[in-house]
Amino acid sequence: MKLESGNPAPAFARRDQSGAVVTNADLSGKKAIIYFYPKAFTPGCTTQSCDFRDNYQAFQKAGYEILGVSPDPVEKLESFREEYDLPFPLLSDEDHSMAEAFGAWGTQTNYGKEYVGLIRSTFALDEEGAVSHAWYNVKAKGNVARVGSEVLE
Repeated sequence: MKLESGNPAPAFARRDQSGAVVTNADLSGKKAIIYFYPKAFTPGCTTQSCDFRDNYQAFQKAGYEILGVSPDPVEKLESFREEYDLPFPLLSDEDHSMAEAFGAWGTQTNYGKEYVGLIRSTFALDEEGAVSHAWYNVKAKGNVARVGSEVLE
């Protein structure tokens, strides 16, 4: 099920790159950008994560926290975050239940082949924890510019 503007964001509790548990309650009273990406260290995911890194101050200035989410294990996320100097938490969703809850896991077609996996998606949440924007099937390059143009004042 895809989320739409006004829907409450699904509850979650996931370990970040350091092993600390991050929950939706940690975002209470804050705006947030949550982006789902398929796999750390791949070209598209690196581009997308570094774009969020490079625009991090603009999102912070507008009051947004950023969380990246992938099916990678905690240890890989720690290496990815360190190598690319990412200033925001990366959450491990190895069982992809968080992606499923956000509608970011499902059937896709790539080069004519159908498979089930992560659907690159980005969500903006308001201070009450409701979805203000939902972008599905986004491209790695240009995703951050689009998100910024729609949520930053």
